[in-house]
Amino acid sequence: MGSSKLIGIVLLVVGIGLLYFGYQSTQSVGNQLTETLTGRFTDETMWYLIGGAAAAAAGAFLTFVKK
Repeated sequence: MGSSKLIGIVLLVVGIGLLYFGYQSTQSVGNQLTETLTGRFTDETMWYLIGGAAAAAAGAFLTFVKK
């Protein structure tokens, strides 16, 4: 297994973990109240979701596409 494939797997797992924590954060009472009042999630939640999506996409690319 090449080093780029190993890095891709790690990024994919970290990205999925961040997406999970971001989703859990969106379901919290405090975050739902903030979304109701302001129309958006907190900055911390958005960073979890954006970072998770970026890491998962990069990990999937390195693992499955790049040869």
